[in-house]
Amino acid sequence: MRSQTKPERFGALARLPLFFALQDKRAVIAGGSPAAAWKAELVAATGARLDVYAVDVCSEMLKLSTEPVVGDVIVHRRAWSAADLRGAALAIGDFRNDEEAAAFSGAARAAGVPVNVVDKPAYCDFSFGAIVNRSPLVVGISTDGAAPVFARAIRGKIEALLPKGFAWWTAAAARWRGAVKASGLPFAERRKFWQLFTTHAVANPDSEPRHDDFERFVAGAAGAGRAGERGVVTLIEADGSDPESLTLRAIRVLQSADVILFDEQISPEVLDFARREARRIRIGNGSHDKINALMVELGKQGAHVVRLKCRHRPNTARVPKRASHRAAAPPVPHAKIMAAS
Repeated sequence: MRSQTKPERFGALARLPLFFALQDKRAVIAGGSPAAAWKAELVAATGARLDVYAVDVCSEMLKLSTEPVVGDVIVHRRAWSAADLRGAALAIGDFRNDEEAAAFSGAARAAGVPVNVVDKPAYCDFSFGAIVNRSPLVVGISTDGAAPVFARAIRGKIEALLPKGFAWWTAAAARWRGAVKASGLPFAERRKFWQLFTTHAVANPDSEPRHDDFERFVAGAAGAGRAGERGVVTLIEADGSDPESLTLRAIRVLQSADVILFDEQISPEVLDFARREARRIRIGNGSHDKINALMVELGKQGAHVVRLKCRHRPNTARVPKRASHRAAAPPVPHAKIMAAS
């Protein structure tokens, strides 16, 4: 009736996505153009201290220096020198010709500083991709410089998937992490805390985290409440081969699932929306009773179980849609029924 599958291994990566922690660190920008000012705004938003070296400085850069985003921006009205790069965490340059770009890149690398030169990838150690900002939740998108417009379109898609309220929940996770470690919960129960946290945040992205949420998650993780003893079962119905049939809510639920029970007709493209760590179980032509029993068993173990059904599955095609959902609903407390259409 069932078999477990594993996600495919990572293929080749054109770029390794890394995120620099730049709070209170020094960064250098050589150039005073609008393009350099945009890079300066991004870097300053991280809390970095920015030294800008340029003889001619655009109005956008001057405004940054008088009205900084987060970190200070100091403009030095002169050309850069190799000594300016010592101790910097990042170096960014904007130059018209390759000779200047090569000199700046070589000096930065000699000083052990990662370097980026605007629109000159041959002199770059890293690149700036399109950014989805739900800080402290941040998503970076790269096409390896091949199609920036395409990257921006993808950013728009991802922004639609990530409610702005996720920024509240990510910030709450940062605030609560130390308290969870100090709570005395053993490792398994701390993991359960974050499972409860994630399930609630994904289901309620627009509700601001409160202290009673924290207390409820701790109680649930410790087994003091039913939420800590039993899991959640969510039912999703989708066209087997069409990932576009999934609603935004369905995708969010898939991304928080611990276990996914899916029909044979569900394609890998649909399953790609699930997190890689999720356990995946392919369901054959077993009876509803056996499938429901498996969901109950997994739910009682405290897992977030997603039952991913193919909308055109042969043995349910003749069952009315509403009745089909009721028949498939397992007798597990906190079960949620959701259609992807």
